[in-house]
Amino acid sequence: MIPIILSGGSGTRLWPLSRSLHPKQFHRLLTTRTMIQETASRLESAGYWTSPWVLCNEAHRFMVAGQLEEVGLAPSSIMLEPAARGTAPAIAAAACLIAEHHGPETVMGLFPADHLIRDQDRFRLALDQAVDLAKRGRLVTFGIAPRSPHTGYGYLQAAAEGAKDGTPINAFVEKPDEETAKRYLSRGDFFWNSGMFVFRADAILEAFEIHAPDILNACRAAAAGASQDGLFVRLLTEAFGQCRNESIDYAVMEKAQGTMMVMLEAGWDDVGSWEAYWDASKKDDGLNAVQGDVVCEDTQNSLILSDSGLVATLGVSDLVIVNTPDAVLVADRRRAEELKRLVVRISSDDRSEASLHRRVYRPWGSYDSIDQGSGFQVKRIFV
Repeated sequence: MIPIILSGGSGTRLWPLSRSLHPKQFHRLLTTRTMIQETASRLESAGYWTSPWVLCNEAHRFMVAGQLEEVGLAPSSIMLEPAARGTAPAIAAAACLIAEHHGPETVMGLFPADHLIRDQDRFRLALDQAVDLAKRGRLVTFGIAPRSPHTGYGYLQAAAEGAKDGTPINAFVEKPDEETAKRYLSRGDFFWNSGMFVFRADAILEAFEIHAPDILNACRAAAAGASQDGLFVRLLTEAFGQCRNESIDYAVMEKAQGTMMVMLEAGWDDVGSWEAYWDASKKDDGLNAVQGDVVCEDTQNSLILSDSGLVATLGVSDLVIVNTPDAVLVADRRRAEELKRLVVRISSDDRSEASLHRRVYRPWGSYDSIDQGSGFQVKRIFV
């Protein structure tokens, strides 16, 4: 199996820690290594697969290469998306390249860079099962038994209640409202959609041919015109730009025949929002998750992070407070899934805080913009 790490997201629901030019997968979230380092190390320790591919955008290419080098891991290739078009075009283009260079029956696994998986042994067992199914031409995804009526995840409806083995999928369901999510939780045949997939290159290309031929045709042209620059594979920009923006779920998986679910019981979390971050964190007696220089008094059910000075709270509950050197977020924790709307507004005001941290990373190192004003800027350079 060729593992492919999906590292194309901008992580707007974790702003201000995650920003478009330095998103969440390049941060240390609940771990001692960054998310992409954790993901690559997890796949490497699985043992018998080749070095991973990484899919990312042009702006992140040096961070991907540099962070993997820090932990002694070298990807086979880093495929650069010329434009953000969602997971469907990225996966279709990767499948075209893998089929051409490694053979059409090669099994490929898709793994987002921002997942936490705590039990490596159980993860390996589930992957073994998924690979066996994929070798037989099935399109496989992983289902997570829901722990709460979460409205931030898509759901899978399995054919058999409480299935422990590979099970046919009856339906892919979009992110539900709270009442619908509660109903799914009580039924027993609905599972969180993990967003991880395993299939043969020819099987997913055939599914694209049937359900999204426009995406496939554009990606074939983009892959055929790709150029190699060391580790970096650059798709043909004009061809890839013709793809519509679509997820693999909507474009193919929810329409395809023969989709299968493997249950993953390995301590999985998708740290894609502050609510998910709070849920995955260790908490104090007041159910607060705190990190950094934080003092709480009469505070409950809150997430408070600070990497820039003291944050003190008194008499509050259900808040997200994130303090960074150049931006502070204060939000209702129960509305954390709506954060993207706020980031869009900040971006539309042409504020650099939407995309850049005060410390900016470059191929040669980084710099910290410690002061600026009319006609001047003072930077601390790190090489």
